Amino acid sequence: MTSLASPPIFGAMESSLEILRALHFAADKHRKQRRKGADRDPYINHPIAVAEVLAREAGVRSAKLLQAAVLHDTIEDTETTPEELERHFGRRVRRLVEEVTDDKKLPSAERKRLQIEHAPKLSKQARRIKLADKICNLRDLAHTPPKGWNLERRIRYLEWSRQVVAGCRGASPKLERLFDRTLRVARAAIDRESGGGHEVPAAARGTLRRRRPA
Repeated sequence: MTSLASPPIFGAMESSLEILRALHFAADKHRKQRRKGADRDPYINHPIAVAEVLAREAGVRSAKLLQAAVLHDTIEDTETTPEELERHFGRRVRRLVEEVTDDKKLPSAERKRLQIEHAPKLSKQARRIKLADKICNLRDLAHTPPKGWNLERRIRYLEWSRQVVAGCRGASPKLERLFDRTLRVARAAIDRESGGGHEVPAAARGTLRRRRPA
């Protein structure tokens, strides 16, 4: 009996087209935005990097998860609505994006606290996006930190990221190992900079040197 299943190459092409559709949508929504890093890269570079970490470095093949990764900042940082995302990409993508979206009406400190508190409650797929997001942010912080961020602020960001990721563990051993390596690299970069004549407050030095991942 002849199989009616789609050939593997067709399924792969269909998934690629779905991801490209999300890329086009995100690029349009973020078109006027720039990253905070010293290089002021186009913002769209970040969600692309998050999706690439998932696909290339963690082996993720789910088109819906990769779409959500590409779109993960659209509700939080643009005027995109959850209903708009669902209309274009379906309920599953909308829910994943909503899970990793901060409420920008809250003060920054409260948003950071809630990320730590909510991380263990996220779905496994959302925790994978969160892990990839933090990996990309730490890479940027190590190589092109935001203008005006002194060493103490960068160290505090590393420690906060570590606390968020602690709640995401169990979602992806590959991503967790990658985060741990990235955190070590970021700490080493700050160590080198602080050893080059930059003053780091005593409390921040303690944060920098403790809790190094195994």
